[in-house]
Amino acid sequence: MTAIDLALDWTPNTNHTGFYVALAEGYYADRGLDVSIHSPADDDYETTPAKQVATGEVTLAIAPSESVISYQTHPDYPSLTAVAAVCQEDKSAIVTLGDSGLDRPAELDGHRYASYDARFEDHIVRQLVRNDGGDGDIDISTPPKLGIWNTLLDGEADATWVFMPWEGVLAARDGIDLNAFYLDEYDVPYGYTPLLLARPETIDDGDALGDFLAATARGYQFAVDNPDRAAEILGETAEGMDNGDPDFLRESQRELTDAYLTADGGWGTMTHDRWDAFVEWLADTDILTTVDGEPIPAEELPTTDLYTNELLPDA
Repeated sequence: MTAIDLALDWTPNTNHTGFYVALAEGYYADRGLDVSIHSPADDDYETTPAKQVATGEVTLAIAPSESVISYQTHPDYPSLTAVAAVCQEDKSAIVTLGDSGLDRPAELDGHRYASYDARFEDHIVRQLVRNDGGDGDIDISTPPKLGIWNTLLDGEADATWVFMPWEGVLAARDGIDLNAFYLDEYDVPYGYTPLLLARPETIDDGDALGDFLAATARGYQFAVDNPDRAAEILGETAEGMDNGDPDFLRESQRELTDAYLTADGGWGTMTHDRWDAFVEWLADTDILTTVDGEPIPAEELPTTDLYTNELLPDA
């Protein structure tokens, strides 16, 4: 058996259902893979998933597009490559409480944003505010990552970034109204989130990784075809979930079913146009810079260096 370690981007949730289905249904084992899934709660998010894969602690990590770009443009970090898009549609949003009076991004000026402290995150949120006519003058706080949602609920922050099929469904079930600002509605072409990242040397030795992706694709296809059963498998298999209530998991799963696959029914595929649009937007808004703040022109970051579809089962 070939060992593969996967670092999740968050505590287990319905973004990750396909991995847990593939694990529980034996899809990985059928391909000779011994897969271990690691939650960031294991070390209280002390080490990011991207850093874990960069240092060789794990084989693969789940992270957003910005993590790939950050590692490609950091002088002290090894390069990472996206090998699959976990979801085709971005289901994340910047949210405020419904009774906050903060009904659109421009109104976030002068208010508190609870940040995950990622390299480009705060700049993206500020630009979102500007795109809506604001100044982008927001107050940034960086509470412990796994407690960020609670800072909004407890009134310690005015806005934060969440996945609507998880925190959004949690809020609705608890009778909490949210204002959700989806990035594409404010001219932010946010790329892919989440993604699977790997080191180039892992990609070069691609047989096991290709088997992993094929088994994972099968797991996500199962989740699309059988959302309620997939939610049950997630609840039965994943350890350390924030909320394992079966009814909640089924509702969350149904919210994500249409986001997993491409229009032609494939899993994991990324497009050059979508990567290009995000990199060009980051450059045009002066968000794409070196760690010292020097602008990086889009043409100096070829998107072909950021991702590959070559190991996907339909490639």
